[in-house]
Amino acid sequence: MLTPALFSAVVSFCCSRFAARAKVAANKHCTTRGNAGRMANAENRTSAASAGLNDDIGEATRLKMYRMQVEIREAEQRAYDLFLQNLVKGTSHLSLGQEAVATGFAAAMKPGDLSFCTYRGHAHTLARGVPVEQVLGELMGRDNGLMRGKGGSMHLTSAEHGVMGSYAIIGAHLPIACGAAWRAQYKGHKDVTVCFFGDGTTNIGAFHEALNFAAVWKLPVIFVCENNLYMEYTPIGDVIPVEHPAASRASAYGLEPVIVDGQDADAVYRAAFTAYERARAGGGPSLIECKTYRYSGHSRADPAKYRPPGELERWKERCPIKIYRERLKQFGIAESVIAGIEAEVRKVVDDATEACKAAPTPPLDIITTDVYADGGWAWRN
Repeated sequence: MLTPALFSAVVSFCCSRFAARAKVAANKHCTTRGNAGRMANAENRTSAASAGLNDDIGEATRLKMYRMQVEIREAEQRAYDLFLQNLVKGTSHLSLGQEAVATGFAAAMKPGDLSFCTYRGHAHTLARGVPVEQVLGELMGRDNGLMRGKGGSMHLTSAEHGVMGSYAIIGAHLPIACGAAWRAQYKGHKDVTVCFFGDGTTNIGAFHEALNFAAVWKLPVIFVCENNLYMEYTPIGDVIPVEHPAASRASAYGLEPVIVDGQDADAVYRAAFTAYERARAGGGPSLIECKTYRYSGHSRADPAKYRPPGELERWKERCPIKIYRERLKQFGIAESVIAGIEAEVRKVVDDATEACKAAPTPPLDIITTDVYADGGWAWRN
């Protein structure tokens, strides 16, 4: 006899079985969608943010990212001012206008993750937590610099902060980043290596060799192309046979083409977060192309007269800091909080500037140190 209690138990059992099968079917569907699913997921998260939701990133992270972008902007602008005062020797390559890329990736990192960047590496170094004073001190050749003034603008390095070098040779660091990722894979560690490079690097042989190697070995490495439209003085579109210098070449190595708005720190953060999760889970490398723009020339020696009239002004309308400031207000962050962050950062940069001006130049007795790994300089035969 089917009692009410027995009927209820049967219904409950059937419902649970149906729910379990539905979950399995949904998982199978997601798996077969593969790369397309991951791209759709990223798009959905971006759409959620634009709809006013603030749950996937959160207020604390957003405030951190705004502070990071403002600090990069203020520090690099100060570096430019110090150069005009003849206090920064040689040349340097600024990331003014590209702050969201370094910020989004750094904010999504975990302790122990590694960064490899180019000679345009001030932003990435600051984003990993290196103090402003150490960066400006290095640019000014002072003893309080990150490498005591021996590296200068193009070679900022801090293993303590996971900054594994800024490389002046185009593309040279991509194979080295593969080595760092291979080490993590071999030892069973969960750190992820991120390698930043410009659009011009995509025409270098090392780019293709590194992507091929990383894809074959499924290394936990993320390749990030900061496409600012110009490879030094040449528009990248003039010297490639495809639409996107990095993304259009991803399929040759079995990777999905990922293109991100490099002026929006939230969009960068979400793309980075997805790539980090994929790498840590053993899913292999990612290639992400961030569309961005540098406000200054290639270096201090470049007036950037090759740019079409109005191009710089149009990109400045999409300033990453302006975009993010407005977003904070949309999410209900008070103007006083935002202004407070800006004031605090300006004070940090001002204090760092004065400390660097007062710092001595490095002593001559360190000129022959740190040539080899053991700290010495004697020739090895």
